[in-house]
Amino acid sequence: MHKIRSLSAANLAKAVYRFIKRPKTTGGRPSAPLGSRILTNPDDVFKHNMWDHIQWSEEEKKIAKQKAQENSCVKIPITEQGKFDTDAHCYWDKFYERHQNKFFKDRHWLFLEFPELLSSNSHNKSIPKSDHQTETCLSGRSCPDLETSLHQQSAISSKHIPDTSYQEVSMKTNEDVLQNSAFPGQHAPFRILEVFKYLNILHFLNFFFHYMVESDAFLYCCDFSSCAIEMVKNHQDYDDSVCHAFVHDICEEKASFPFPPQSLDVVLAVFVLSSIHPVRLQGVVNTLSTYLKHGGIFLFRDYGRYDLSQLRFKKGRCLSENFYTRGDGTCVYFFTKEEVHNLFSKAGLEEIQNLEDRRLQVNRGKKVAMHRVWMQSKYRRPFPPLPP
Repeated sequence: MHKIRSLSAANLAKAVYRFIKRPKTTGGRPSAPLGSRILTNPDDVFKHNMWDHIQWSEEEKKIAKQKAQENSCVKIPITEQGKFDTDAHCYWDKFYERHQNKFFKDRHWLFLEFPELLSSNSHNKSIPKSDHQTETCLSGRSCPDLETSLHQQSAISSKHIPDTSYQEVSMKTNEDVLQNSAFPGQHAPFRILEVFKYLNILHFLNFFFHYMVESDAFLYCCDFSSCAIEMVKNHQDYDDSVCHAFVHDICEEKASFPFPPQSLDVVLAVFVLSSIHPVRLQGVVNTLSTYLKHGGIFLFRDYGRYDLSQLRFKKGRCLSENFYTRGDGTCVYFFTKEEVHNLFSKAGLEEIQNLEDRRLQVNRGKKVAMHRVWMQSKYRRPFPPLPP
């Protein structure tokens, strides 16, 4: 078992910031904070690899829409589409066997964009929903650093709630029931479910063992690829006292999770839901949402409509509108802001954040600029109405 540091809230915030901002190479300078690099002069476009908050011209929107229409005009025959759903786990097993941990880039930005992952009191938060805060601090953009963001959230979380508060009584009752249950992590006061994506889990494992075990947080991680779960369990930082990795297909409505409903503080789905057939998405989000505590948060990041990766598809790779299959058999859907809102709202969750993240990715060597579009959202399970 790793040696656990004893950290105050302030020191924890500093440790997190150092962890995610450390340079990738010895002596290198940390990259600019997410969302802080704005292109104000078109002549500067090739000075950096990425520009944030890019506004598309009407001509660019028209061209993107036209490209998507062109590459989706020839669809895979219905008789051949079934295998991409029924054999999805096979395609992803092959994907992980082929790429291991070399495909996905490091995602240290997770803790900047989603500081809710660090709080053991996320179910007590009441984050103001002003347009300014939604577009800046919550998305990790205009905030000076993560430490400031965490202190702000800590101050919000620590507001006094009277002993007679209905929300407090409701949460305590729910926790008492859970503590009497028998499931992995039942004694942890803060529980996170990370769905799919092998590399995300590795970052969590590293972070948990160095900074978060003292907070009694517990991490669940699932994938329907047995290959991915096996790699996670074989990782040097894996310890089943604070983490439980298991094979699970979230599209199977009757498949049970190793924890009861209303037991999770956070559900995290990063570039995951896009791999699911659109007709199954609502059922998946509905199911996952039932496992959130009242006040628990669903964190989501995925591909946005007309992202570069959508426009690059060739004819004959389209399964249905804005849903494609790659050459290796894995699938991807491209969301709009309105679709994301409807998806989570129909699951009974309330919006905290729903952003369309538009960036300009630059290949300075080839002098090529490419539009990237990602969705980033946070939705909370509300408390039940007060009894009459």
